[in-house]
This record gives sequence, structure tokens and C-alpha cells, in this order.
Amino acid sequence: MQQLLAQDADAALALLADLVHATDESLREAARLLAARLVLDRARVGRPHLRGIGRLRRVRADQGGDLDVDSSLDAVVSARAEGRQPALEELSARDWSRPELAIALVVDTSGSMSGARLAAAALTAAACAWRAPAEHAVITFAREVTVLRSLDSAASPSAEVDAVLALRGHGVTGLAGALRAANDALASARASRRLVLLLSDCRATDEVDPVPAGSHTPELIVLAPADDCAEAAEFALACGARWAPLSGPGDAPTVLEELLR
Repeated sequence: MQQLLAQDADAALALLADLVHATDESLREAARLLAARLVLDRARVGRPHLRGIGRLRRVRADQGGDLDVDSSLDAVVSARAEGRQPALEELSARDWSRPELAIALVVDTSGSMSGARLAAAALTAAACAWRAPAEHAVITFAREVTVLRSLDSAASPSAEVDAVLALRGHGVTGLAGALRAANDALASARASRRLVLLLSDCRATDEVDPVPAGSHTPELIVLAPADDCAEAAEFALACGARWAPLSGPGDAPTVLEELLR
């Protein structure tokens, strides 16, 4: 496994994702433990610094930022009248804050969830856990929608990865219902930025048009397998979403970082 990781990390992750469903119990457990650890390690790599659109906020001067002279004037005058220097916590500063982020990850389990696609789903879930630790949900769907992780769950990232790696593909693709469930999940979020991250080829097969649901999603990002992304590109264009192809499981954290800027 170490040799394969060095030669082709995507192939190694895909192999481990397959072995998680091995018939042999001891092999299955060993693969599960190793896969979860590798997925979390890979998701941490390149974790972004705070960036993006922010706004100025007023903070105490001892918390950083640039001194706000106008807001601090009363404290300076009062301290001078008392014959002392004003303390930092009495002064005001202005600093940039970045809006908090809530993510609903929506994973398509209607088709084959083995190998590379399963590993990509696990890596994406782990990346969401690092980027929105306080508020992120994981929703899976085929014909029916399943909430794998609620928005305010206290489950650890490793437990989340385990749950995703245990998924099996089956059934038709009920994309519209999944998007509505994701929007419902984000309705209670405290974060000012609410994002639905859809991991799917967007080939809806339940005869319900998913475009209206996608168009009513405030911010939608689609990640599609690079070898099967034509319909995902069309869907994203139709509902004003951003999208990107995933060439392999290892692309997920980096692509997500780029799209979240």
C-alpha cells in the first residue's frame, strides 16, 4: 500500500475503498481503519487559510486589527482624566472577518459507489468536516434521501468517513428531492454563507426535473466525475451553479478549496 500510494495515490484510495466491502472480515476491518486514516490525512493537506469575501468589524484593540481612533476617543479622554494610560481592552479596533460557512454535502448513491467514486465521496466529506466543522451535513440519495450526518451532529470526522465508505450504490437518481432536503437542512444554519455541495453526475432518472430545485438553492457547487460530467455541466449551467470535474479522489480537497474562494 505504501508503494502504491507513492506511485498512484488515487489508485491506492480506490483500492482501499473497494476492500472496505471485502468478504473477509479481518481484511475488511483492516481496510476500513487504514482508509479512514488516509482519507483524513489527505483531506488535511492544503487546508486553506481564511480567505474570501469578508467585512470590517469592530473588535477590542487587544484582539488585533487597526486602531479605530474615533471609537476609542472617549476611552482615551477618560483614562487621561484619571492620569493613566488607556488599556488595550478599552480601545476599539477594526478588523476583517470572514463569513462563517455551513455546508450540506449531497452524495449520489444511485449508481456504482465502488472504488474511485466511493473514495472521492469520503475525501469530500472529510474536506467538508475540516472547512465547516461547526455546521455541515451529509445527505445521500438514490430514490430516497438519507441524512447520514445532521447539521449539528457531534460525530467525529473519522466516524463520518466510515459511514461514507460503507455506502453502496443502488436505485434511481432522485436529484430534485435531494436538493430540497439539503436546503431544508441548511435552513437552521447559523452561518451567513450556506452552501450545497453536490457530488453527482446529475443524471436524474426519476422523471422529476431537478433544475427548479437547483435554481432555488442559494449557492450550489457540483463535483462530477471527469469521465462522466457532460450532464453535470448542463445542469450547473441551467440552474446557475458552479461545477468542476474530479479526475480522481485526490482532487476533491483541492477542487473544493478553489471553488470555496
